[in-house]
Amino acid sequence: MKNQPIAITGMGIVSAIGKNVPENEYSLLNNQHGIQKYSVQDPLIHQEKWVGEILLSNEELYSELGLNPKDAYTRSTLLGLKAAKEAISHANLDLNDGLKTGFISATTVGGMDATEKYYFDFLETENHTNYIPTQNCGVHAEQIAEILGIKDYITTISTACSSAANAIMLGARMIKAGILDRVVVGGTDSLSAFTINGFSSLMIYSDEFCQPFDDNRKGLNLGEAAAYIILESEKSAGSKDILGYLAGYGNANDAFHQTASSDDGQGAYLAIQTALEVANLNPSDIDYINAHGTATPNNDLSEGQSISRVFDQVPDFSSTKAFTGHTLAAAGSVEAVFSLLALKNQVVFANLNFQTPMKEFDLVPQTEIKSKKIQTVLSNSLGFGGNCSSLIFTHPS
Repeated sequence: MKNQPIAITGMGIVSAIGKNVPENEYSLLNNQHGIQKYSVQDPLIHQEKWVGEILLSNEELYSELGLNPKDAYTRSTLLGLKAAKEAISHANLDLNDGLKTGFISATTVGGMDATEKYYFDFLETENHTNYIPTQNCGVHAEQIAEILGIKDYITTISTACSSAANAIMLGARMIKAGILDRVVVGGTDSLSAFTINGFSSLMIYSDEFCQPFDDNRKGLNLGEAAAYIILESEKSAGSKDILGYLAGYGNANDAFHQTASSDDGQGAYLAIQTALEVANLNPSDIDYINAHGTATPNNDLSEGQSISRVFDQVPDFSSTKAFTGHTLAAAGSVEAVFSLLALKNQVVFANLNFQTPMKEFDLVPQTEIKSKKIQTVLSNSLGFGGNCSSLIFTHPS
């Protein structure tokens, strides 16, 4: 069981560059980003911000998903349900076929978008008290799994910006252990005043389009998104079309600081090395790195150092966060979908907005979309607290 292939048979996504997989694919292939000034007029947000916003209202999502508007579902849950349904449909899963199915979902915002909206009303009226339990990060996974009809295993991962990558890794390990036959894995996070103001207070929120790996980078743009992929054992996948394989994964923690990564990139370095070992690959086998690349001064320095330490010859790399914004807990699964799309289209996606190489090292990301033979993609996700994860995806051929 340990070395059995982990097949990926379906994927679903909603982000600022598309409401489904085909729309996201089109945007990536045509260099169309989704960063704009936040359309929501929220008095809690300190100042106008550039964000990766999904232009679907909660009311539209309720209607599309066929939900009772009187029931309490937060925006993170609504986005997650939309993406998970697409992934299940794409994989043509029959959840009543007797195979053991799990749902592992990541979030950091959880129900904060609803809590901050209704907090001051809770003591004045009972109109919105049904949203009080949704604050808990775990509620979104329970609600989505219940609607989907998944009962065998349900859990939530919340390890900051590496959350969805860790959800994917946990799903793979449970399949390899024989506990589950298949798993819906990924993450979801909505925009909220809490996160926008929080990153602003850390002084890492850019007042312009973010510039990953640029020497003049000012910080990130936040985004909202949800993305899920379907992992299946060889037995479960059967004769299905395979989008790719999850060949390797690794997690490490440099325990350097609550919000900063170590300057030498030790956490990311160890995560990449572990992923390569699990996949039984050498650094020279990696054809493309979908970097975490948040465009914050600390992250890009730390990740760049880790890449330089692992690779004697650094492969083509780019950050796709200039397309979607930093989607926090969902980032690892958003970029897992993007990695699979890179394998499908045999392209390296562009690192938008790059102009000036960083002075600390001789690394230049791929700034234009590039066609090339891609067999393996490394995707990095680095989180607060030093929680770093790396995933390796391989072409199905």
